[in-house]
Amino acid sequence: MNLRRFVLGVLLCHFGCGTVSAADPREQWGHWRGPTGNGVSLDAKPPLRWSATENIQWKVAIPGSGSGSPVVWEQRVFVVTTVPTAASSSGDQEKLQQPTQQDGAADPQGLRNRSRRGFGRGGRAEADGDLQSLDFQLHCLDRSTGKLLWTQTAVTAVPHEGTHQTNNFAPASPCTDGEHVYAHFGSRGLFCYSLDGDLIWERQFGQMRCRNGFGEGSSPTLVEDVVLVPWDHEGPSFLYALDKKTGAIRWQTPRDEPTNWSTPLVVRVGEESQVILNGQNKARAYDLSSGVELWSCGGQTARPAASAVAGHGLVYVGSGFQGSFLAAFRPQGRGDLEGSENVVWSLDRDTPDVPSPLLSGERIYFYKGRSGLLTCLNAITGKPYYSAVRVPGLTSIYASPIAAGGHVYLSDRDGNVVVIEDADALHVVATNALSETIDATPAAAGNQLFIRTAKHLYCVAEKGE
Repeated sequence: MNLRRFVLGVLLCHFGCGTVSAADPREQWGHWRGPTGNGVSLDAKPPLRWSATENIQWKVAIPGSGSGSPVVWEQRVFVVTTVPTAASSSGDQEKLQQPTQQDGAADPQGLRNRSRRGFGRGGRAEADGDLQSLDFQLHCLDRSTGKLLWTQTAVTAVPHEGTHQTNNFAPASPCTDGEHVYAHFGSRGLFCYSLDGDLIWERQFGQMRCRNGFGEGSSPTLVEDVVLVPWDHEGPSFLYALDKKTGAIRWQTPRDEPTNWSTPLVVRVGEESQVILNGQNKARAYDLSSGVELWSCGGQTARPAASAVAGHGLVYVGSGFQGSFLAAFRPQGRGDLEGSENVVWSLDRDTPDVPSPLLSGERIYFYKGRSGLLTCLNAITGKPYYSAVRVPGLTSIYASPIAAGGHVYLSDRDGNVVVIEDADALHVVATNALSETIDATPAAAGNQLFIRTAKHLYCVAEKGE
């Protein structure tokens, strides 16, 4: 399949044929993995170097906690968070929100017996009995100034279970098509708003029971005229397709899967659109129009979190906890692809865990597990350009890599963002430090880079632009 045709097909899938916005979807960042779903901006050219004071167009405190990535459409930036109810009602929220300008349906019953192996080190953030009431919020900010345009509290609730100490209760990224914005708070529901903050509809799915109480994390995917909601947990699991205008369920497909933190990817294959979703038992593809399973392949590792990418007529799915697996699939196949010619190549070492791969041109980048060890392969052949190479300045990784303007941006939990050339050889261009935890994947649009840290949202742009 011609690369240009493939990219345009994915763009149409991710941003809908019926959108009323005049904006070019390729110039926006309306989904946590960007306009192609692969972590790539086709047009953005953000800065290569910045610091806490250099090349910062604005910085705004985000109240509460969350790790959902920011999304950008024209002059609006959207971000989700959860704020303790007492703090939200005390006026502290407004105080925190002033930007600084700078120069530079899941039934909770009948839970199945699942494997209890966890993320690794760490545990719950707090015991279930100590959980507090939270406001689950969507914030809209002005892209030029960081000024808060509006905040909507989707729901106020006490979570029914805790999270891993590195997770929170707003880990799912919002998505937008320039007509509506969708905020997914998992067990608290999916909420559709106008760009001016008016609630259009909401949909409840019940309560998730996540592996080891580690919390939720999958983001919705907006494609054509539906919103896809993954619902894999320790109870009955499903993939939902909702009408994006009304919230009505178009279809729901049962999934024989335990907890899964990955996000669906939609690709165009001939005349059909396929939904690709990772899973502990199998990677699977579904027909977008009906939810019918088209193909699957085993070999995945425990509790997957990395999302699929696609290009060159291939789909790439992998995981890297308690094992390693990454494979390139031909999506024209049907049924069980394991051992067939539709598995073009596979890898059984140094594969990604929480961060998703990045597909940029003919190169696919990914970390070993959650470490700063980076691999870059030829996406067509699977042959390595370099494998599990230590990137100076990077340690523990949750955020996924992105590419823009001929460079790759790699961020870690120490607040460092290392910029490398998007090339066959590893060449570090710059190392930038913000000294705040970065778990959210950055968003690139125009000449700006939007970085959500544990406490702030930064807009990085060259001085004077």
